[in-house]
Amino acid sequence: MAKRKLEEINAGSMADIAFLLLIFFLVTTTMESNYGIRRKLPPPPDPSVDIPVIKMKNVLEIVINGQDKMLIEEKPATVKDVKKIAMDFITNNGKDPSSSDNPQKAVISIKQMRETSYKEYISVYNELISAYNVLRNKYAQKKFGKSFDQLTEEQQKTVKDFYPQKIAESMTK
Repeated sequence: MAKRKLEEINAGSMADIAFLLLIFFLVTTTMESNYGIRRKLPPPPDPSVDIPVIKMKNVLEIVINGQDKMLIEEKPATVKDVKKIAMDFITNNGKDPSSSDNPQKAVISIKQMRETSYKEYISVYNELISAYNVLRNKYAQKKFGKSFDQLTEEQQKTVKDFYPQKIAESMTK
């Protein structure tokens, strides 16, 4: 009895098929893009201009530790407190001698540790932006009779000059 040869599958076109499937899936798959926080960085400082001296009373200091606990001016606070405290600080106009002189001089400093959660940092940052948005809308209504979004670019610049958004960020160990 003669032994028969085993039948073999022709695998010559397998590489072509695998390549076509790979191309198909690469072309048809959508990838999610995470853009992060879109912020426009300030221009580099002009070396010929002296850096202004900022009085400490014009700086609102917010510190977030590694356990997401927050201190505002060395007093315990929560995310819910940030907006009101920031608005009171920015609009102080010298009423409280230990707080900001006026909105143009008010600076908010956020200091967080490396262990601070991204969620906590973003929550605090959003509250600060919300405070500025509320103040700008109120000023726009008072000065121009419209909300900030409805103003012309020149009018928006006027409002932004009155309430400049000065947020300094730093990270500590």
